[in-house]
Amino acid sequence: MTGTPDMFGLGGKTAIIWGGGQGMGESSALYLGRAGCRLAIVDMNESRAEEAAARLVAEGFDAIGLAADITNEGEVERATEQAEAALGPIDIMVTIVGASSWKPLLDVTDEDWSRELDLNLKSVLYSARSAARRMLASGRKGTIIAINSVSGLTSAPFHAPYGAAKAGLMNLVRSMAVEWGPDIRVNAVAPGTIVTQRLPKQASEDDPSSPFRRRIPLQRRGTTDEIGKGVLFLASDLASYVTGQTLPVDGGWMAAWLFDVPTEASRPSKLAE
Repeated sequence: MTGTPDMFGLGGKTAIIWGGGQGMGESSALYLGRAGCRLAIVDMNESRAEEAAARLVAEGFDAIGLAADITNEGEVERATEQAEAALGPIDIMVTIVGASSWKPLLDVTDEDWSRELDLNLKSVLYSARSAARRMLASGRKGTIIAINSVSGLTSAPFHAPYGAAKAGLMNLVRSMAVEWGPDIRVNAVAPGTIVTQRLPKQASEDDPSSPFRRRIPLQRRGTTDEIGKGVLFLASDLASYVTGQTLPVDGGWMAAWLFDVPTEASRPSKLAE
């Protein structure tokens, strides 16, 4: 990343990153750290949070690791208090927590439905409220960012609970932005298909017939770094007039979603053949 911390306006600010122990969360923390933020990494897995914080400290950043269950509001409050005690008042909150399952809608149980909403929607509500209460009480301006998904913008078979939760998250982001402005900006990043530890890149993805090559205009899956850059933008002064928005970071996937036709095959010269 080029530039200086001053261009982002984040120097000396405190960021709490829920789900920051790996993947998109750790990448987001890394970019915020490079912009001058102090970092509280929260994860349900204590060792994962502490190891991620140690890696950030090794990079020269001020970071701590905390463990908490983000679906338990009491634990969310406790971790937020610990973060502020160690690093100072929270200026930026990022929530990168969620899980999905694939199941026919007729077979989805109440437990399935509740689990998806807890992890993908209630988690953001709890963490955002915890940060917002403190920001508003102190009179400090703040920024809240949630990681959503392109699944909130479209639908897929056997994926209804996840899609419903992510669509709900889009409206929750708008509602929080309206209620908590002008002092708090609230936005979301909606990743497309991203290479992660859980979903590593496969050799078949480089084949021209791969659905990632056919359906995504940039013809590849995204990286966790690219999500981190989106989070950094929304957290920074570069997005000072942006709130209530969901920013797709998807390589153009949503722009071409309806068409399973390779770009090359739809060129006029090809069609003329």
